[in-house]
Amino acid sequence: MKVLVTGASGFLGGHLVEGALRAGHQVRVLVRPGQDHALPAALPEVERVHGDLGDAAALSRAAEGVDVVHHSAARVTLYGTRAQFWETNVAGTERLLTAARSAGARRFVFISSPSALMNPGEGDRLGIDETTPYPDRFYNHYSETKAAAERLVRAADGPEFTTVSLRPRGIWGPRDHSGFLPRLIARLVAGRLPDLSGGRRVMASLCHCDNAVSAALLAAEAPAERVGGKAYFIVDRDPVELRELMVRVTELFGGTPPTRAVPPPLRDALVEAVELLWRVPALAARREPPLSRYSVALLTRSGTYDTSAAERDFGYSPVIDGETGLRRLARWVESAGGTEEFVRSVR
Repeated sequence: MKVLVTGASGFLGGHLVEGALRAGHQVRVLVRPGQDHALPAALPEVERVHGDLGDAAALSRAAEGVDVVHHSAARVTLYGTRAQFWETNVAGTERLLTAARSAGARRFVFISSPSALMNPGEGDRLGIDETTPYPDRFYNHYSETKAAAERLVRAADGPEFTTVSLRPRGIWGPRDHSGFLPRLIARLVAGRLPDLSGGRRVMASLCHCDNAVSAALLAAEAPAERVGGKAYFIVDRDPVELRELMVRVTELFGGTPPTRAVPPPLRDALVEAVELLWRVPALAARREPPLSRYSVALLTRSGTYDTSAAERDFGYSPVIDGETGLRRLARWVESAGGTEEFVRSVR
């Protein structure tokens, strides 16, 4: 097939490009002008269209003649205005849907996120499935706009244009410099991560990039009557206990697990103070807060996900386990200059 990948200069998008090439597909990418250097190396066979999600003409050129669109581009930072998030994650997705449908693409695979389902009023969520509703309130602009975009994608499904949304959680693996795991590694190596758990055992589902890519390629070819208009959780086979993950990370990369416990009342007071300060538009638009309800929830609230629907509807099965993924990540870090250089690269 001929496939279009957005976000190809990013972490997951780059792995999607490589996975599609390995599967024998022709690949076109939408890349911002001047960002070609960020594409995966040694891929001369990839066709490039320069533009972004705000450029309707570029989107039309990118979608022309493709069978499948893999849409992984998004604003994923934890700072910015609601308008900035809405423009990229919602309006940009809507423009791409229009371009893909008009060009005759038959499948649209959207990389969504379980963050779209995170409810600030809930505690631990273990083994949740796709019957979980969208919340009435969201942690942040990212969660809100990913939910809105996912709804658009699901509603766009039709007889000649099949749409499917995937919700990989905490995507990790080689070449990631800004996600959950590299930030965790950097803070553990620097000894700057306090224990925010309040003594609770926190379980988390994560998703290795190879598993996310495998799911996307499978969903692109699944029967339309099975997947059309649906959303699916995609995670590694086994959840991790965060304290145990931190210990394993320090064994592989150095550093020390958190030892300075922050009492929950103090933790929550600090979060409230920071979020109050970050209501100042000039600050919220330019800098990521050091603490937020969202970031604290990721470290203190269990979240695990049931992938039975993906297994049933398009044969998803993790292609790599957590320990193998961690060892491969350690080898990649070493080949890229070692832990010290990797930590310096984390954004």
